[in-house]
Amino acid sequence: MPIISTSGLARTFTSKTGPVEAVRSLDMTVATGEIVGLLGPNGAGKTTTLRMLTTLLAPTGGAATVAGRDLVEDPAGVREKCGYVAQSGAVDPHISVREELVTQGRLYRLGKTAAVARASELADELGLTELLDRRTITLSGGQRRRLDIAMGLTHRPAVLFLDEPTTGLDPGSRADLWDLVRRLRDTYGTTVVLTTHYLDEADALADRLVVIDGGRVVAEDAPAALKSRYAGSSGASLQEAFLAITGRAPAPADAAPVAV
Repeated sequence: MPIISTSGLARTFTSKTGPVEAVRSLDMTVATGEIVGLLGPNGAGKTTTLRMLTTLLAPTGGAATVAGRDLVEDPAGVREKCGYVAQSGAVDPHISVREELVTQGRLYRLGKTAAVARASELADELGLTELLDRRTITLSGGQRRRLDIAMGLTHRPAVLFLDEPTTGLDPGSRADLWDLVRRLRDTYGTTVVLTTHYLDEADALADRLVVIDGGRVVAEDAPAALKSRYAGSSGASLQEAFLAITGRAPAPADAAPVAV
């Protein structure tokens, strides 16, 4: 049984000019322990899909389950099983890394002693131990992103959703985060679903890619298989395959995010 399954998942927004179908009849499955990359042009529906799967946005149609919990009937159960790291992060710049992690633990209803212990454990796992007593405002981009992910892992989720996790990071920090994502899967069996505009990142990191355009899945397979099918060779660039699938290049990774 897949750990994530959607059937006809849809979300329509109302605007002054009429309804906007951000996601329309999206069918997708993710196996336990997979690293899946969601690709698509800006406005394709990637972030809206993640926000629905993490219960931050109610679907207007279709159905989905995450880790055996129904998205609509059991949203609290879904939240127990998933972690979410948004594009912009959500740390308090005026408190220490330790305080941020302990507060997150308390929000997940850990007792004070358990929250302190979990903060230390996460800091050790994500290379934050030497930073525990520094205010978050003093962290580098890569350090802040590791803190964002640590907060998303506080309750040991079965599924971790990452929305543009490496945007704005230098190459070394990006490589460190790639290693972290692989370690989460290989060591803990965590299923990871991520969005990215870096096609080299998707090619190197994801077991399988799901390309969304116009709110629908338009292609999905392993990176090499997509390149063979749409660009003529497994040695072709993912950029070539992406262009063949969507007719458009991905937006620059530092472009302003579009809220769909």
